[in-house]
Amino acid sequence: MTSYSIPASDLSRTIMALRRGIFDTAHQFCEAFANNDQDTIFSHFSTKHQVSAIEYGEQALAPFLGRTFVGISQIKDCFELISSLLSVKHVKFSEYVVDAEEMKVSVKGRGTFTWLDTNQSWDETFTYMLDFDEDSKIVRYQVWADSGAAYLARIGKLDLVREKGELPTAKDDTHHLAFLGE
Repeated sequence: MTSYSIPASDLSRTIMALRRGIFDTAHQFCEAFANNDQDTIFSHFSTKHQVSAIEYGEQALAPFLGRTFVGISQIKDCFELISSLLSVKHVKFSEYVVDAEEMKVSVKGRGTFTWLDTNQSWDETFTYMLDFDEDSKIVRYQVWADSGAAYLARIGKLDLVREKGELPTAKDDTHHLAFLGE
């Protein structure tokens, strides 16, 4: 059995090329999100592998939370759903962390989100974790964000919570919170 070893300098160049490739894709993907350029967003997903997207959170809080969207068609549906419910502006990304061995990039984003039906807005810091294939294309898109603010804005109570400094009770909102039994 013959064993081969890769010279350290070649291995280092390979890892640096992988790192640069996934960083560039992550940066372009985030810039496309900041500019609401959905064609460019979707162009960064793998066509060789199964792709998925999820924004973590309780499904009851918003229709796009806690659901895994599998395949580019469902991911497009996810973006359309979010666009029908929210507007996003002033998005900036920073603090990219690249792991070339695991083929992942984590990045922090900030922006202003508005729930369209209630016109209630909040400033949010969120995190993406992007997993990549061998061609530096995204195979998994994960989001951690402020699902509490999204829910309160959805039911029109975010401003009330800000003013009063407390959560609404069933007495405040029998329509949205009737399930509490009061």
